[in-house]
Amino acid sequence: MVLLNAEGITKSYTEKPLLKDIDISIHSDEKVGLIGVNGTGKTTLLKILAGVEEAEAGTITAARNLRMGYLPQNPDFDGEKTVIEQALSYISEAGGGTQEYECKSMLTKLGIDDFEAKMKELSGGQRKIVAMAALFARETDLLIMDEPTNHLDNNIIEWLEEYLIAYKGAVLMITHDRYFLCRVTNRIVEIDKTKLYSYEGNYDLYLETKAAREEMILATERKRLAIYKKELAWIRRGARARTTKAKGRVERFHELENSKLVIDDSKLEMAVSSSRLGKKIIEIENISKSYEGKTIINDFSYNLLRDDRVGIIGPNGCGKSTLLKIIMGQVEPDGGCVNSGTTVKVGYFSQDNEVLDPKKRIIKYAEEISDSVKTKDGTFSASQMLERFLFPPYMHSVEIGRLSGGEKRRLYLLSILMSAPNVLILDEPTNDLDIDTLTVLEDYLDDFPGAVIIVSHDRYFLDRLVVRTFAFEGEGSIGHYPGGYSDYAEKRKSREKEIKAESKNKHRSQSREGASGTEEKQKKLRFSFKEQKEFETIEEDISKLEEKISEIEGKMYENSQDYEKLRVLSEEKETLEKELEYKMERWEYLSELNEKINEARNRG
Repeated sequence: MVLLNAEGITKSYTEKPLLKDIDISIHSDEKVGLIGVNGTGKTTLLKILAGVEEAEAGTITAARNLRMGYLPQNPDFDGEKTVIEQALSYISEAGGGTQEYECKSMLTKLGIDDFEAKMKELSGGQRKIVAMAALFARETDLLIMDEPTNHLDNNIIEWLEEYLIAYKGAVLMITHDRYFLCRVTNRIVEIDKTKLYSYEGNYDLYLETKAAREEMILATERKRLAIYKKELAWIRRGARARTTKAKGRVERFHELENSKLVIDDSKLEMAVSSSRLGKKIIEIENISKSYEGKTIINDFSYNLLRDDRVGIIGPNGCGKSTLLKIIMGQVEPDGGCVNSGTTVKVGYFSQDNEVLDPKKRIIKYAEEISDSVKTKDGTFSASQMLERFLFPPYMHSVEIGRLSGGEKRRLYLLSILMSAPNVLILDEPTNDLDIDTLTVLEDYLDDFPGAVIIVSHDRYFLDRLVVRTFAFEGEGSIGHYPGGYSDYAEKRKSREKEIKAESKNKHRSQSREGASGTEEKQKKLRFSFKEQKEFETIEEDISKLEEKISEIEGKMYENSQDYEKLRVLSEEKETLEKELEYKMERWEYLSELNEKINEARNRG
């Protein structure tokens, strides 16, 4: 079933069209990933489909009674509103009714349980979660999401993956998280030079299909070129007779000449030189840091090596950015120290484009960093460096404020690399960067002749680059794991299994005496007096527990605005659910024993 159909969508912000005659349909069983180079109109297309912006031309048809939810890249918020007030405001703006209980439940699942916190006190990732919780609390048939993984920590991204995989409706989303695209999507749509191309399957299949399509196009061009050369030789010899046949051949020659494939081979080039790096890099010695009585870093030490590739992971607000700022000397530790070598020149790529003045023109911004830049390919002017970073000459006079989010990040990245650092500290570098730029950045970092420290939620990016991972594990503890994110995740899961196994063994040990008694009773195939009484009442006990849980759920709904009451009820519900689980296990055991007793009697 087609939920949303768009035909002939056209949109321009300048004389050059951004989207031209775009056709796209979203079916009820589809999870669609929208990709493309920054500035090609991905966000604009989503806004048009979501009804936030209007197209200059084209039509959009929605299924009858379609319930659609939209998550913008940077949701607007009122800093003075509380978390729950803002979430309910999002629902109200989307035309939904008040669903406070569902909203609070979803916020809790996404890691936010302080519903009275002010929005201005939250991190960028937490604000995104508030908008996401409001979106998921509503009943929807189609989710349109712009960069849902940006600013989220890895645990929430993994939860979001599972949620969208299980989601019964359709999804259309922009994301540059390649693992996310591989695991969630079943169709990839790419915008390239105002046109849209559709590929069935996930991101891995998209790569294979696109490579085959491009090879077919090039093969067609090679065939056209071979015929063209042959016909060109005939034309140059001159037609011996201007017969109809000869005239037709001349016309075909001109058709071949005019059908030449125009190949856009412009690509991002990051060949930027770095400064000489001495033997001593950065030595971190027993640093600690606390805020408002909460320890975020406790006795952490590490000596950064010349060619290190270090990844830092952890939940939002755990202290990752603080650690980076301590390393750079921007924040003083409470204890310990950081010593840097005299030749160290740090290039710091922050989470936010803090240094970008929206009123400044692109060329002026680049020239203020450096008039010329030395690279392994020679010396380039600021204008030439902009072109190497896919900012063509016609864009050089454009104000920075008019760029897309991804274009601003690319310009900011250029400014860091133009300063010729020999140590790179990258704080969430993948946010807003398109996949093509990420691929080139990864290749650049492979060959970068210095140390690199990366804070990132992009699992693919970490797996691709880092050789050791530091994980914030609570109460100031920072674990050290060899390898990338997947290596860390595998070790974490193994450790969790070990803890569960130890807990089970302990429980078995404590109940061994009771278990032995149970086995003895099974051998005797008879109920004890206590078991007989339990078996007679257990179904009634289960029914009463289910009724109590249902009553508590009703009270939770009634007291959804009283956070403390809600917490108490939630704990009570959890206790009853555990008791119910135990009773169900006992009922299964006693029922099986009763059947065996009856079978033994029948045989006797």
